[in-house]
Amino acid sequence: MMSFARLPLRVTIGLVLIGTTALACKSRARDQDDDDDDDAVTPAAGAAAAPSPTTVVNRSPSATQGTMTWTFDSSSIGQSPAGFSFGRTGSGHPGRWVVRADADAPSAPNVLAQEDSDRTDYRFPVAVADGPLFGDVSVAVRCKPVSGRADRACGIVWRYQDENNYYLTRANALEDNVCWYYVQYGRRVEVKRVHVPVASGVWHSLRADIRGDHIEVYFNNQKLIDVHDSRFTAPGRVGVWTKADSHTLFDDLTVTPLVP
Repeated sequence: MMSFARLPLRVTIGLVLIGTTALACKSRARDQDDDDDDDAVTPAAGAAAAPSPTTVVNRSPSATQGTMTWTFDSSSIGQSPAGFSFGRTGSGHPGRWVVRADADAPSAPNVLAQEDSDRTDYRFPVAVADGPLFGDVSVAVRCKPVSGRADRACGIVWRYQDENNYYLTRANALEDNVCWYYVQYGRRVEVKRVHVPVASGVWHSLRADIRGDHIEVYFNNQKLIDVHDSRFTAPGRVGVWTKADSHTLFDDLTVTPLVP
């Protein structure tokens, strides 16, 4: 075994710095999101994510010059919207996604609401459009965080393969921040966080643009996040997302294909 006492001072300092750097990198690799993940279960590396049962219905968005917008105005009040499938990353109850009337809806009269109040921390209900699939895309939504004691979040997903594999950005009204994540094999990992006021009971706009591996996130028309990630390259579905007991309203889910 090598003794530090017998090495020149310069070599000894170098070895200590290398060990310190390795420990710092190992610590940073862990998910540092304040609001989650202590109870996450991470499958073995390389394991395939098992498909989960979903409820599938026909889609009926409006489309203009390649842009598609779901306003939920033609859906029946109290029912799940046509054209969407529903899943849940993590554990706990599946989400309860229903159409409701809302007096200040951005495009009156209806919105999509997630109403299940299960407070399970590692629980992420998601509603995704059945099609089409998008690779390079701009996806945006208007969202209003209404209530929630464990969490009060609204998010969008893209390049969604299934409920355990997708990209995600979300705004949180309890934490006043916007974060960008990837979800892989059922584990949500935070990549970037920006602190910004997120008011409850107010409509906000959230948007993500992705071209190739380049991802940009906008909140209330302000660019907050600019990152690169090539984890998911295949086209996928788009949709909306919440966490734990978040009661959140969504309107005007809009997708626009982008030129690479």
